[in-house]
Parts: sequence; C-alpha cells; structure tokens
Amino acid sequence: MMSICRQILPKTRGLASLTSVRAKATLPELPYDYAALEPIICREIMDVHHSKHHQAYVTNYNAAKEQLDEAVAKGDANKIISLQGALRFNGGGHINHSIFWQNLSPEKSNPSDALQKAIIRDFKSMDCLKAELKTAAVGVQGSGWAWLGLNKKTGLLQVVQCPNQDPLQATTGLVPLFGIDVWEHAYYLQYKNLRPSYVDAIFDIVNWKDVSARFSA
Repeated sequence: MMSICRQILPKTRGLASLTSVRAKATLPELPYDYAALEPIICREIMDVHHSKHHQAYVTNYNAAKEQLDEAVAKGDANKIISLQGALRFNGGGHINHSIFWQNLSPEKSNPSDALQKAIIRDFKSMDCLKAELKTAAVGVQGSGWAWLGLNKKTGLLQVVQCPNQDPLQATTGLVPLFGIDVWEHAYYLQYKNLRPSYVDAIFDIVNWKDVSARFSA
C-alpha cells in the first residue's frame, strides 16, 4: 500500500503524506464551507461526513500504521499480515475522501478540451458518461464507490466500481479522476433510500477543473 500512496499522493491536492514511516495522516481542510454545496448536499451531511467519518478513517489509519511500524521493527509477520485489512480500509477511506472533496465545488465548471475529447472518444458523449457512472454508482451492492479512472496502459477512460473503501489505483491500477461516494452516510440524511436521486444531483456540483487537472497530470 505504501508504494501506491507514493504514486497517488504527489498528484492529489489536500492529502497529507502517507509515505514517511513516521509521518501521520491528517484530515484535509475542505476548500469550501460545509454549507457551500447546498441544496445538493446539505450542511449537516458535509459536517458529519468530513469531520466525523473522514476523521475516523484518518485516526484508525494512523493507529494501524503505528502498529505496522512496530510489527515491522519486530519482524512479526503474523501481525503485519493481520493489519492489512485495517490499512486497506482506513487508508483507502482517507485517500478516497481526500479526492472526493476536491472533486466537488459550488462553482460551475466544464471539462478541459482534452478531457472532453477523451470523454467523447471513450463514451460518445458527456450524457453517456454520466449514464454509465450513474449505473455503476446505483448498482454498487451495499457500500462503495463509482469511479471515472484513467488506464495509463491504454490511455482510455474507464468507469468502475470499488467496494467499501478500496482505493481505485491500489486495487485496479486506474488513476482516479472523479469518484461518487455511495456509502449511506454520504446521502441518507437528505435523500433517504433514493440513491439514484443523489447520484443525479451530484453531477450539478462536479468540479470539472479538478477532474481535468487530474487527467492532464
């Protein structure tokens, strides 16, 4: 997981470094107020989602990382292996949410020319991309994410699902460009069981400047 973090983090704004053995992850500040994304996402959801849920991933990742460092120092292979689940879940939660906050914005924007061309090439149109992302997001069984990612080997854009907090690049090799969080804590207070309505609405607050910057990087 550490090698993956080295690949992702220098290109991802708002993420605290996870690469140093002694460094601790920290909760990134939002680039906007908790109420800034209303009426699409209400203040209460943003507050709880960022300050409680994301903070929990950071706290638990740091705790697991500290135990890992101790286990590595002792050469305790059993302990090292037992910690992989906690590192994947909490480290992934930190990575995913740090991208998610930047992917959203109260300010309207459009994809760059280069990204628009890639979208048309790979999905025929923006509407087709949104439809494929919606199908992936709504179709996640239980909790997880729908992602627009870049396949660096083929140069093509792809839409994929990731369960739970599995980080996209670490588990699929795709570079994350835009993610939709479909854990219930991301929308249930406002949209109840209407996940499709939440997914439809979130397209109105996509920060295409950020998505385009990730694509060009």
